[in-house]
Amino acid sequence: MSVEELSGSVHGWADPRLERVVERLRTHVADDPDHSFQVAAFAGGELVLDAWAGPHLGEQSLMVPYSVSKNTLGLTVGLLIERGLLDLDAPVAEVWPAFAAHGKQNVTIRQLLSHQAGLPQATPALSWDELLDDHVGAERLAASTPLWHPGSAFGYHGLTIANLVGGVVHGITGRSVRAYFEDEIRAPLGIDVHLGLPHSEHARVQPVLPMIRPVSAAASTFAPTPFTALAFQPAGPALDAGNDPRSWTYGHPSVSATVDARGLARLFAATVTGVDGVAPLLSADTVAQIGQQQVRGYDEVLGQPNRAHGIVFQKPSPGLDFGGARAFGHDGAMGALACVDPDTGISFGYTVARGPWPGGADPRAVAVARDLAPILGVSS
Repeated sequence: MSVEELSGSVHGWADPRLERVVERLRTHVADDPDHSFQVAAFAGGELVLDAWAGPHLGEQSLMVPYSVSKNTLGLTVGLLIERGLLDLDAPVAEVWPAFAAHGKQNVTIRQLLSHQAGLPQATPALSWDELLDDHVGAERLAASTPLWHPGSAFGYHGLTIANLVGGVVHGITGRSVRAYFEDEIRAPLGIDVHLGLPHSEHARVQPVLPMIRPVSAAASTFAPTPFTALAFQPAGPALDAGNDPRSWTYGHPSVSATVDARGLARLFAATVTGVDGVAPLLSADTVAQIGQQQVRGYDEVLGQPNRAHGIVFQKPSPGLDFGGARAFGHDGAMGALACVDPDTGISFGYTVARGPWPGGADPRAVAVARDLAPILGVSS
């Protein structure tokens, strides 16, 4: 494949076959001159799209993508499976004995990592100080009683999933999930997907800007439940996970990785599909395990129907239809998206400075991710 340099309002490079996609991106900028994004994609292990536009983001910019950060968790779990170190059907307490407290002795790692364990918050609620710690948050969650009987329902563990994965990873490897991801995935790949950003790189971080709600905006489908406030409102002083240097210096794997779109797309290409002629880190069997749908239906935390998860990852669902049946990835509250479809061999990353109301993946990004396969002549 070849890529050609872009000109005009959208900068970067694209496979010539993606001319319609590039024109659509230019239209988005023409419709909103403040619209600032990065977008990248690999197909069959080769770069096909690497573009950026707008006054707030450049080629070297980094951003906090909120829950797109969770892709690092799913791929870390995948590498442990690949190396024969993690069995999804083993009890969590087998690798993390303290987790057995308060009737959790039979909760499996599979249930824990697919948002079924009933621990979207600890009791009493965790503070940001506890969340931004490699051990304390996990210890508090291990000592808590689930908010629902594990396995009876699922609900998005929006913040705590990283602390829970951290407890499992530390029990297996003796390292934090952040350290394991850095040592075994990020650093060897040399990509801009950081769980803990060095101070020398802070000048590259661009702020996440507030969403602007259009006058004609459709009503949000978000319907708060009794669990919602517990899950998303840590105790004590508030912290802006996207724009607080303390947050991105720590690099909470649920919400405050620092990334660019190129790094996100290359992360999935290198681990799932292979890139630049190098075999992927994960075998097809491991990819199938982490990407397999585990739950679908009503989310007890988000109050939304028809939500779906694999192992940590989101699966395509209405409004988040980024790929086929075996595709997986994760969006972020302020508009970012990263995903991969093993059947088409396409990996995709997108960051945006100001996402559209009401939040979640920017529909413009979902449309591009969905349309790449037919344009490039591959299908699920």
